Amino acid sequence: MKKLILLILFVSFISFGQTAEEYVFTALEKEKEELDFSGAKFDYSRAIELDPNYFKAWNSRAVLKMRMEDYYGAIADFTKAIELDPNHEGSKRGKALCKYRLGDDKGALTDFNEIIKLSSSKNAFDYLYRGRAKSGMEDDKGAIADYSKSIELDPNDSFVYFLRGCSLNLLDDYYSAIADFSKAIELDSNYAVAYFQRGTAKAALGDLNGACTDIKKAANLGDLGASKLVENCN
Repeated sequence: MKKLILLILFVSFISFGQTAEEYVFTALEKEKEELDFSGAKFDYSRAIELDPNYFKAWNSRAVLKMRMEDYYGAIADFTKAIELDPNHEGSKRGKALCKYRLGDDKGALTDFNEIIKLSSSKNAFDYLYRGRAKSGMEDDKGAIADYSKSIELDPNDSFVYFLRGCSLNLLDDYYSAIADFSKAIELDSNYAVAYFQRGTAKAALGDLNGACTDIKKAANLGDLGASKLVENCN
């Protein structure tokens, strides 16, 4: 019993003797190597207690909270991180993404507008998510413009072609939508929902055989929406 008490006191002494930097280091180890999110969060918080102006602790805890889907908590931490380093694009991008995840399209749009305006280099991610925010606000033309810019910066992202195709579908530009869905499928041959959406665009143009071919393919790949429609193709 005496040895156990001494061990506890020793561990406590070591723990309380850690610096803020050391707490962040152990937090990163727990988060990345052990996936111990609760332990990592505790260590980041301890670092912040020791040094309330330690940017890395605030920013790292914000990223962790985002991984834990605590978006409100992440926004609060990103806000403090930005206060400490107003030029850190990663913190601003994280805060904007959290707003998008919460369905705050207007807030996300405002933040991505600022990031794109002030950034020294253009980032496909920023245009992608500004486009998604615009799409959520039913600004399909604005979304298409941003998806196009994202594609210009990263032409190998199948997801962006798919999103642009969906926006084109909403504007009844079915030929252009089909071209985008086809490009998404070219980049990812198992993209089930892209086959399904291409099928709906073909159906809108009266190409029922082509539509059924795509819907059947989507169903075979596991798309639930296509599975409900495939019986209509028999």
